[in-house]
Amino acid sequence: MRQDHIRNFCIVAHIDHGKSTLADRLIELTGTLDKRLMREQVLDTMDLERERGITIKLNAVRMSYHGKDGQLYELNLIDTPGHVDFTYEVSRSLMACEGAILVVDASQGIQAQTLSNLLLAMDAGLEIIPVLNKIDLPGAEPDKRAHEIHELIGTLPEEILRISAKEGRGVPELLEAVVKRVPPPRGNHEAPLRALIFDSYYDRYRGAIPSIRVVDGVVKPGMRIAFGAHRDDTYEVDEVGYLQLGHKPAEQLEAGEVGYVVANVRGVRETRPGDTIFDAEHRDIELLPGYRDIQSMVFAGLYPTNAEQYEELRDALAKLQLNDASLHYEPETSVALGFGFRCGFLGLLHMEIVRERLEREFDLDLISTVPNVEYRVYKTDASMELVENPSLLPHGSEVDRVEEPYVKARIFTPSEYIGGIMKLGQERRGVYRGMQYLDPTRVEFDWEFPLAEIILDFYDKLKTISRGYASLDYEFLAYRPGELVKLDMVLNGEAVDAFSVIIHRDKAYEWGRKIAEKLKDLIPRQLFEVVIQAAIGTKVIARESIRPLRKNVTAKCYGGDVTRKRKLLEKQREGKKRMKQVGTVEIPQEAFLAVLQVE
Repeated sequence: MRQDHIRNFCIVAHIDHGKSTLADRLIELTGTLDKRLMREQVLDTMDLERERGITIKLNAVRMSYHGKDGQLYELNLIDTPGHVDFTYEVSRSLMACEGAILVVDASQGIQAQTLSNLLLAMDAGLEIIPVLNKIDLPGAEPDKRAHEIHELIGTLPEEILRISAKEGRGVPELLEAVVKRVPPPRGNHEAPLRALIFDSYYDRYRGAIPSIRVVDGVVKPGMRIAFGAHRDDTYEVDEVGYLQLGHKPAEQLEAGEVGYVVANVRGVRETRPGDTIFDAEHRDIELLPGYRDIQSMVFAGLYPTNAEQYEELRDALAKLQLNDASLHYEPETSVALGFGFRCGFLGLLHMEIVRERLEREFDLDLISTVPNVEYRVYKTDASMELVENPSLLPHGSEVDRVEEPYVKARIFTPSEYIGGIMKLGQERRGVYRGMQYLDPTRVEFDWEFPLAEIILDFYDKLKTISRGYASLDYEFLAYRPGELVKLDMVLNGEAVDAFSVIIHRDKAYEWGRKIAEKLKDLIPRQLFEVVIQAAIGTKVIARESIRPLRKNVTAKCYGGDVTRKRKLLEKQREGKKRMKQVGTVEIPQEAFLAVLQVE
């Protein structure tokens, strides 16, 4: 295949705007998959993706297309996730393309993640083909949405394609537009090998298999290759090929082509998205730009409800990590929950997916602690410590200041919900940076939020306020100092580490009071009084108590002197004091889950 007959492109869209459905129609029209094997969301390989209707793991597929000019073209579609948690993976996938199909729902218009991914595509210098999808819906407003796209990127409304991915209307014209408008790749066949990794997959028999876009040169079996992040290790190429809903071996991959490489690499940590593969004999070559290590943004403890499942949880996390290099974990111990793992995730959705996969695929029953972020703690001795577990925060006398991560957030919403969203933003310690009208009915907000304020239930609250119409996108901004304190929940004088949180001083009282009230309802009554306290250091800011169960020790006294009854009651009181000294409070699982649902 000549290089000028190759087209590499991706589809960018907001969640549920029809990206996977459009990919199905393109695969169907080009005859890439036999009709017997065709199903909905064919590129989504996980059950979770199908149930939730989202793309979690990106995929690539090569299609052969006979253009109207009689020529045969090789189309490489790279299907990317749409959620904000996977922004870095999306940016690396875009670097492997020359064009992007911008899909906008004709009834909903441009949303926050549409704009975010569009800006990534424009930064990568891609040719944008705007498309209005779902024109068959009764609520579709194609003319209005076409005007929005024109205002955003300058494309003339009549040049914006109008399609229905579900029915297949307008999709043949889109394929022709890809051939005509997306430029062919530019790469030098004679130059030393340089290839971009945009994804990787782990095979238990063949090791980590990176998905690559060859930028320069040729890769073929028998070559020795190396990775930019691990320059000292070399590997011999065992097999190369292209991706077509599976691995299809080929003799070689040339500049401009998309495919995979099998080189018996130990794990996906060596084949990180954005890294460069190069010929081991040409080590002085310049690496491709843009690579960075993936950083975890959200941290939580995962514990088995049954202590005997600890080994199984460890093995399950190790297996998941083989396919997901962005998952980090290390063992930790909790007084209340026993042995478990502290895990780092890209975001809340990533955390939900990992937990659900652990429970489904490995049949585990798990408890997770309150998700939190990584803080920079500057001590009085001028040293700095990174803390993601609240129970490990140093004592207040050692701390000079604590810095927390801030994100830049973009919120799109109908104008009638401005008041509610302004109030929500202020409640979450947001810094308001401005608002602009996209049209008479829709506005765009710019906010700066502490990441800790938006990881738990901010998105749900936003959807509730706007009746589901608002959309959110955010990106990391910087670390900033804040009035942050460690809040402990103390039961009968003992702090329960699983309930500890790092929180802003202004919100500590409200959070402590709510947790104390929830625990009072959920912890069963004991034979002794249980005192629940929310404390910052030694200062108690909220308190609840659970009355003890009391046996009627005076039931056997029929009349007689009152001192007999007093003596029995005094004896019971002494016994309860001793019991309180040695007794431990039983905390049910529901109490740990309830902390996650505090409003």
